[in-house]
Amino acid sequence: MGRKSPYPEEFRNDAVSLYRAAGGRRTYAAVVADIGVTGETLRSWVRQAEGQDGRADGSRSEPSGVSRGEELARLRAENGRL
Repeated sequence: MGRKSPYPEEFRNDAVSLYRAAGGRRTYAAVVADIGVTGETLRSWVRQAEGQDGRADGSRSEPSGVSRGEELARLRAENGRL
């Protein structure tokens, strides 16, 4: 087991959501440039989230009740706020 992350869980979840919302159009490097963590940090968060979501195969699905556009708008607003 690793040490406790210095980043709050909400920040990690938002970072993973931002990467997923790009739908493969942005690389890890492009996303981490916006949020200020390393590429390996984001990769590990995405892998961890996929494992928790039961998606070890890496397939992506939309969050229940939220369209891709709504999620993208929320993330852009959050990014602007930060």
